[in-house]
Amino acid sequence: MKPLIASLLVLFPATLLAQPAAPTKGVAHNKGVAHSQQVDIAYETLGAQSPALPVIAINGGPGLSHAYMVQNDVWERIAKNRLVVFYDQRGIGASKRMQPGVSQATLDQSLPAQVADLEAVRQALGLGKVALVGDSYGGLLAMAYAAAHPEHVAKLVLSDSPGPSWKSIVHVLPEVFPDIEEQGEQEQKRLGSASDAASDAAAHAGLRNHFRMIFYSPEKRDAYMARMGDLGYEPAVGAAVANATADLDLTAKLADFKFPTLVITGRYDMNVAPLTAWRLAHAIRGAKLVFFEHSGHLPSYEEPEKYVTVLEEFLNGR
Repeated sequence: MKPLIASLLVLFPATLLAQPAAPTKGVAHNKGVAHSQQVDIAYETLGAQSPALPVIAINGGPGLSHAYMVQNDVWERIAKNRLVVFYDQRGIGASKRMQPGVSQATLDQSLPAQVADLEAVRQALGLGKVALVGDSYGGLLAMAYAAAHPEHVAKLVLSDSPGPSWKSIVHVLPEVFPDIEEQGEQEQKRLGSASDAASDAAAHAGLRNHFRMIFYSPEKRDAYMARMGDLGYEPAVGAAVANATADLDLTAKLADFKFPTLVITGRYDMNVAPLTAWRLAHAIRGAKLVFFEHSGHLPSYEEPEKYVTVLEEFLNGR
C-alpha cells in the first residue's frame, strides 16, 4: 500500500474533470502560462486582484491536476472577494508542454523544481505576498515554498496535509478498510501489468478504489465519484515525484515560520489521520488547528459552508 500513498496521495486528482463545477455568476475566470526552464506551467485564476490577500491553491497528488479541488463552488465563493489562483504541476494536466530536448522521462520532479514553478506562477501574475493553501500533498509543496521564499508568504493554510516528510504521515486506510484494500489488490492482480495499457488501467482502478475510502459521508462519496469522470491521472509522474521527495524532511524549517498558519483536518481522514495535523500544528509556532467533524480527506467538499467560513475568517484576520 505504501506505493499507492506515494503516488496518489495525498491525493488527489488530476487533469481536467469531465464535469467541472459551473463558475459562479460574476466571478472572472482567466487562464495563463508561466515559463520554466523545462516546461510551461498552466494556471487559471478566479476573481480579480483587490486589496484582499490573494490565494494560490496548491493541489495534491502527486500525479494529479487541480481539477479535483473545483468540484463544487467553494473557490468561486472565496474568489468573490479576492484573486484565487490554481495551476497544474509540471507534467500534469495542461502543464505538459516541454521545452526542446525535455521529455517526461527527463523532467526534473524534485521539490526545488516544483517550488521554482510556483514562484514562476507568482511572478507571472505580479503578486507580492500571497496566502498559500496546500491541499493534501500540496501542503508539503506549500511548506517547501514557504521555507524557500518566506518573504512572499503572508499566510499559510495546510488542508489535510502530510507532515514535513512522507514518513511523518499517519495513514490508517488498511486498518479501517481491509475489505476495500483486499478488493483493490485483487483488481490489481486481475488487470496485471504485462503491458503499458494494463499497467495504466490498473493505476486508474487503484485511484478510484482509493477514492472509495477517503470520505466520511457515503452520500458525498457517491455524488463525487458519480461526476468525476476521467481524472487524467499520470501515475508515472506521481512515482517520479515520490522518488524525488522520498528523503525530504522539512521538520527543521517549521520553527522558522513566522507567518500565521492554519491547519485543517477532517476528523475522519483515514488517508492522513488527524494525528498528523495535530503534530504539524504543534510544530509551527502559533498555528491554529481546526477539525472538520463530518469530513474525511476532502472537507472542502464534505463541509463546504464551514470550509468557506473558516478560510475567510483566517484570510481576513490580522
